[in-house]
Amino acid sequence: MKSRQSVKSNKVKSELLTEQSVELLKELHLLTPDGHLNADARRKLKQVNHLIQLIQPALNDILERHQNVHVVDVGAGKSYLGFILYDVFFKKNNLCEVTSIETREDLTKKAKVLSEKLGFKMNFLNLKVDEANLDKRVHLLTALHACDTATDDAITMGIKNNADYIALVPCCQAEVAEQLKRIKTADVINELWAQGIHRREFASHLTNVMRCLVLETFGYNVTVTELVGWEHSLKNEFIFAKRVNKENKQAKEKLLSLIEKIPIKPKVLLQLGL
Repeated sequence: MKSRQSVKSNKVKSELLTEQSVELLKELHLLTPDGHLNADARRKLKQVNHLIQLIQPALNDILERHQNVHVVDVGAGKSYLGFILYDVFFKKNNLCEVTSIETREDLTKKAKVLSEKLGFKMNFLNLKVDEANLDKRVHLLTALHACDTATDDAITMGIKNNADYIALVPCCQAEVAEQLKRIKTADVINELWAQGIHRREFASHLTNVMRCLVLETFGYNVTVTELVGWEHSLKNEFIFAKRVNKENKQAKEKLLSLIEKIPIKPKVLLQLGL
């Protein structure tokens, strides 16, 4: 399968974004020292680059309206997304900065050392998302494959910090499946989650539906699309939210009606008092 093939250095350029730095990708170990792109790194790079292409209109809008732009990447891992965003959009503008939030201390330390080496204006917080207090406005908040309730933490942070845009690719989600397991009624609706595999799939879908309604409740216009082809990732749902109003009462009514029919409460509802 083509998507799982390695790419030799002389053909790597076709896989990259405009002005994307080959040297940075080597530092991130997404390219080998010889400039080759192996199959696993190609899959990761494709996901990150495609996400950047999807949020580029938002970045262009933010850069046009604001001189000091602040992007926050939640559950940053090795900070691939933050580094590549800075490289492609911000390295020529020292008024823009990226904040990466990650719980694993070793990854945070390595990313900080690399940013200092490159002269990138990036901040690295070794914290849980719900422990982080940001002292600057957030223009764009991203969360690529933030596991389980970390996506809820990202949504809560984005809403509480009045982020202009929130871009999410949810990952594994277990919280709602456990709540559904405890619901026992005579209603035929229980058949939607009676079997374990159905419960996991339905819970994942229900979680993301509720997340979208939460975002809409707080004034965001939400679109849901596919991130990349399924051959690259099974965790493939891209939720993109743009703030357009202060609140949306109709969305809140839909959310509360859904909760009444299926009495579960994802973390994000509790965090935001819904």
